[in-house]
Amino acid sequence: MIEASVVIPGETLPRIAATAETVDLLRKLWGNNGPLMFHQSGGCCDGSSPMCYPDGDFITSDNDILLGVLDISPGGEAQPIDFWMSREQFEYWSHTYLTIDVVKGRGSGFSLEAPEGLRFMIRSRLMETAQPFS
Repeated sequence: MIEASVVIPGETLPRIAATAETVDLLRKLWGNNGPLMFHQSGGCCDGSSPMCYPDGDFITSDNDILLGVLDISPGGEAQPIDFWMSREQFEYWSHTYLTIDVVKGRGSGFSLEAPEGLRFMIRSRLMETAQPFS
């Protein structure tokens, strides 16, 4: 498991992690597509799970928050992957620590893992020290 860097001003603890299986899949997707990014909208259907895109394919705005940056490199040159979430969704999940996992199944049609027969999913637990997002 790897944890993302802390990027929210004023915070000292990471909010995002990725399982070893997720990191393996991300390395494969990086090899096939180049740099990557995640976005989770919180909407229904496709928005209920994190979506993985080639970096920059999803245009973020002031309505999105960067929650952390995962570095999936096994060593050597960094392979950073930004994890973005819609501001509205983060208002609900601001007390949670999120772990990106991967399971068998049909993923989103737009997310890069879909042809692999796998999908990303979020596992969460409450953070004891997180302050509500404002």
